[in-house]
Amino acid sequence: MSQTVTDTVRNGVDTATMFATLDAIKAQPEIAQFRFRATNTWIDGAHNRSTIKGFYAACAEDTSRTEAFTLDAGEPAILLGTDTGPNPAEFLLHALAACVTTSLVYSAAARGVRLTSVSSMLEGDLDVQGAMGVNTEDHRNGFERIRMTVTIAGDAPPEKLRQVVERGRDRSVVFDSVTNGVPVDLEVVTA
Repeated sequence: MSQTVTDTVRNGVDTATMFATLDAIKAQPEIAQFRFRATNTWIDGAHNRSTIKGFYAACAEDTSRTEAFTLDAGEPAILLGTDTGPNPAEFLLHALAACVTTSLVYSAAARGVRLTSVSSMLEGDLDVQGAMGVNTEDHRNGFERIRMTVTIAGDAPPEKLRQVVERGRDRSVVFDSVTNGVPVDLEVVTA
């Protein structure tokens, strides 16, 4: 029995559960609708904190998380902060790296590829003149370009490993959101 369980877990992913989940989504597409949430509170200066716990999934509110995740953000001193946490642009790089990594690990598991290591390096070019309101005509507020290098090793030839990374990129929610843009509705409530 333990041999069967071992055979279904690849790269830390239970492939039997993964394929069962995919089959369930194909049979009942409405369970694929998710709504993730984050609540952010300003603390002082550039310091603010996001709390993440509940989310909607599989046609119901998910209550599996017993405690909230907290993420502190700030700015370095050169951007008027006190280094209370990574700045939001750095969180974006983290989210991109984490999402592509998770997606490619799932892809490798589904394709029978056992990975031995995955790491990535991201750099984002940003001219803060736009975000600081100094020169908004020539400079956008956001990143001008992001470069991502993924280093991957496993029990497959280099071409197959490249395909795994490409599939991870193609299935990444954050990669899609960053490269294709997402409409953001902003509502203001005054107290």
